[in-house]
Amino acid sequence: KRVAIARGNIRVSKETIDKIKEGIIAKGDVLSVAQIAGIMGAKKTSDLIPMCHHVSITGADIRFNIIENGIEVESEIHSYGKTGVEMEALTAVMTTCLTIYDMCKALDKTMEIGEIYLAEKDGGKSGHILNER
Repeated sequence: KRVAIARGNIRVSKETIDKIKEGIIAKGDVLSVAQIAGIMGAKKTSDLIPMCHHVSITGADIRFNIIENGIEVESEIHSYGKTGVEMEALTAVMTTCLTIYDMCKALDKTMEIGEIYLAEKDGGKSGHILNER
């Protein structure tokens, strides 16, 4: 069994956070669309990164934590196989953040995506790795 958790964030204005919470962004429900995009990104990782093996994902979850100046994103990807799912977890976070950016760019031109990293992985030769930041 393989598991990987990645984290990242997107900084947005307070006005944008308020509109996301109220569900009044013109393109639709930002977090629902971003969650679907993140899962799709995880599934398409090997199409995007040339030397990345195709992995059969058995579970994918995207979680959000809305903070004062942005949104923290966490992905958790599961698989059974010969290779880990770190790249899928990282791609899921990036795709999620890019989707939030796309959906809010008409309102906020100062958004910043940052600090995307592998927070935890389990399975395989290296066993359990925890990156406590």
